[in-house]
Amino acid sequence: MNEHDERGTTTTGVDPSRLDDQQLMKELETIHRTRHDTLLYGSNDALRAHNERMAQLEGEYLRRNPRRLVSAARTREGARERGSGETATPGT
Repeated sequence: MNEHDERGTTTTGVDPSRLDDQQLMKELETIHRTRHDTLLYGSNDALRAHNERMAQLEGEYLRRNPRRLVSAARTREGARERGSGETATPGT
């Protein structure tokens, strides 16, 4: 049985752990680009598959990049500061 023919599971595409970093980023860019249309117009099955695949890809990205750069503006504290009149983007 290959990764596209597992009974009882929804497996779409290559196992993220088998993708190199460039392929993983391309897959993430694609799935994020198609998210809105899938949410608005996809069947329940399509949305479920999209959710599962996105979770797999994002999980793999986070596993590989546990110390990724986190923008201060994307934290709760940064959101509170934006709420008090500061901009989210430095220098604007």
